[in-house]
Amino acid sequence: DILVDGKVCDCDVVVTCQVGDPVPLQVKLTNWSKHSVGPFALTMMPYQDYQNGVHNYDLQDAITFVGSNTFHIDTVKPTKDSVYFGALLFLYTGDFYLNIKFHEDNCSRELPLSWLCLPSVHIRATEPVA
Repeated sequence: DILVDGKVCDCDVVVTCQVGDPVPLQVKLTNWSKHSVGPFALTMMPYQDYQNGVHNYDLQDAITFVGSNTFHIDTVKPTKDSVYFGALLFLYTGDFYLNIKFHEDNCSRELPLSWLCLPSVHIRATEPVA
């Protein structure tokens, strides 16, 4: 589950926020399997989509994270949740997207890391209301 500014997000919803206001993010990982899972790393990467196949991830002048954009998850037991909180601060107006990826964080394996990517979250940063 993904919440942006307290609202549940899915890939069809555009979340609107104001430039200069921190936007709270919450990502909840629920383990529906019968076995414990982990360790994982959760990474959130903002980008702009130029609608021509190009994604701009170089946004350090437009967006900043309040806190970290990567969280380490040790283990999630069966039917339990692991919830992570963060915040984004938009410095300019525009349409932005947030990639949220989970990947295995086990360096003792010789196999490539496996990834689980959630649908991108669409966030529209607007001018503050005067």
